[in-house]
Amino acid sequence: MRKVTLRLIPFLLLLYICNLLDRGNVGFTKLTMQADLGMSDTAYSFGAGLFYFGYLVFEVPSNLILRRTGARIWISRIMITWGLVSGATMLVTGVWSFYAVRILLGVAEAGFFPGIIYYLTFWFPTQERTRAVASFMAANAVAGVVTNPLSGVIMQYLDQVGGLHGWQWVFLIESIPSLVLGFVVLFYLTDRPAQARWLDADERSWLAARMDWEEKHREQRHGADFRRALMDPRVWFLILLYFLVAFSSNAGGLYMPELIRNRFPNSSKVEIGLLAAAPSLCGLIAMLVNGAWSDRTGKHRLHVAIPALLSSLGWMLAAFSNTPVGGLLGLCLGLMSIQSMLAPFWSLPTSFLSGAAAAGGIALINSMGNIGGLLGPGAVGLIHDHEQTGSYTWSLLALAATLFLGGILAFFAPHDPALGKGHEA
Repeated sequence: MRKVTLRLIPFLLLLYICNLLDRGNVGFTKLTMQADLGMSDTAYSFGAGLFYFGYLVFEVPSNLILRRTGARIWISRIMITWGLVSGATMLVTGVWSFYAVRILLGVAEAGFFPGIIYYLTFWFPTQERTRAVASFMAANAVAGVVTNPLSGVIMQYLDQVGGLHGWQWVFLIESIPSLVLGFVVLFYLTDRPAQARWLDADERSWLAARMDWEEKHREQRHGADFRRALMDPRVWFLILLYFLVAFSSNAGGLYMPELIRNRFPNSSKVEIGLLAAAPSLCGLIAMLVNGAWSDRTGKHRLHVAIPALLSSLGWMLAAFSNTPVGGLLGLCLGLMSIQSMLAPFWSLPTSFLSGAAAAGGIALINSMGNIGGLLGPGAVGLIHDHEQTGSYTWSLLALAATLFLGGILAFFAPHDPALGKGHEA
């Protein structure tokens, strides 16, 4: 398992960082792009959230195709197309072209995240999967630590170079790694343990047998038909829970640079980028600790519920704090707690879904739940447009209320604890 972890997780984490970079840099470019294009806060936030419209429509078909073609070919296709679309964002000239390119980015990227979650079920037994998912999803935090300062540097020092705005350079430069790595995927990824020539023969046999046993166990207890997953109330419960998570996570992530500037109004773009990295750095530590602890205790629901409630507390602290430092501490607690709950959350559906049900069910949860990602930024922008003080107090309280409800629901989330007891193949 150490070999598998070292071979796959760092590379997948790198791919996910590129994914988050190309999806989320629109949050930092908001600092100048919104004014350059003459868009209101509501219009810009709605456009940023439209990414999830394309995501919603194509997520499930994409994951079902991945199951047939294998991760190597399909993940490569996804990365190359999203890199091209992300780079093309530099060409937008107004609200409608911005909306169009965000929808196309969602279409291009659809299937990447649920595809990787599904792919990890081929390689990591249940007892070790949450730590693997947490290590992969640490990209959420790493991306925030790296990309916000990077975007700040690009926007500050390349503005008007070659006649381009700083935000145009951000989209152009930050799309290049995805294009390059999209071709690397074809030669580096291995679809299944039985094909892993980088493992010894006895290691391949053991891992293939172990994962085959777990998949058969899930099929026998829960079935593997995607149509059954569509009708499974447990899947729809998790969709509701993930809707609440995505609503707050995407709104908080998109608005983080703006929230930082609201509290530190005299800061430069580089300073805003560095300050915006603080919540993500805290999230990186919290995600790894909570993922490992969740695997050790096997109480995955608890490791989703408690961080959700802590996140609610963080957004409330940020809303009511009268000092810049207090506000920053609240933002750190709010975002880091959301990030730390994501890996244990994805251990819930993978404990009872297998085969086509897993491929489609995971994608269904991610796509339908991410309607919250579509609505969250727009809701925050709409609330802010109607706040007379120019603050984000009521917007942050909306995030707090959403995560509080999510924390309560998480205590009752469905999961199958049977596989956590282990098995010697």
